Amino acid sequence: MRTRSSLAVVAMAAASTLAVQGAPAQAAAACAGYVGLTFDDGPSGNTPALLTALKQSGLRATMFNTGQNAAANVSQVRAQVNAGMWVANHSYTHPHLTQLGQAQIDSEISRTQAAIAAAGGGTPKLFRPPYGETNATVKSVAAKYGLTQIIWDVDSQDWNNASTDAIVQAAGRLTNGQIILMHDWPANTRAAIPRIAQGLAGRGLCAGAISPQTGRAVAP
Repeated sequence: MRTRSSLAVVAMAAASTLAVQGAPAQAAAACAGYVGLTFDDGPSGNTPALLTALKQSGLRATMFNTGQNAAANVSQVRAQVNAGMWVANHSYTHPHLTQLGQAQIDSEISRTQAAIAAAGGGTPKLFRPPYGETNATVKSVAAKYGLTQIIWDVDSQDWNNASTDAIVQAAGRLTNGQIILMHDWPANTRAAIPRIAQGLAGRGLCAGAISPQTGRAVAP
C-alpha cells in the first residue's frame, strides 16, 4: 500500500508540474483572434504609468508617437520598446496634413522617422495621420518612406473625455483583426486597461501586432 501511495503522490506531483508548465501553451492556444491596441500622441510624462498598466495587464500595444514628443522624451521611447510595445509614426507636430503641401507632409513624416530612430525606437513601418485625415498625397508620401497607413475600426472617444466605462465598452466591440484608437494621456484610458484585458480574455482575443502588409491585427 505504501508503494501505491507513493506512486500516487509522485503521479499527482508530476501532473501538477505539467499543468504549470503547460499554462503558457494553454494561454497561447486561448487566442482565438487578435486585436490592435493603439495609443496616439506620446511619449509624454504620462507614458510611464501607461506602460506600467499595460505590462501589469499582460498587454502589448502600438504607440503612434509624434516626432516632437519622441525627440523631447527619448528615454520614454526606449521604455516603450523595452516594455514590448511597437513604435509607429504619427507625424512630427500633429497638423491637419490634408491642408499642407507635399513638401510639408514629407517633412512631417520624414522628421518623425528620424526622431524615433534616433531615440531607439527603430524605423517605424506604420503611420497614422493625425485626426485620421488623409488623401492621395499623404498616402503617397507615407509609402515613399515604406509606411503603411493605419486608421482604426473603433474610436474609444478617450480624447473626448469618454468615461472609463465607455472606453471599456468600446474595446468590447473589437473583433478579430480590428484596431482601437486610444491616447497616451487620458487618465480614464489608463484606468480602463485592466478591464480591457479582462474583457478581451473573456472573448478569447489577445493583443496583437499590426501587420504592415495587411494593416490588420495579427499574432505578434
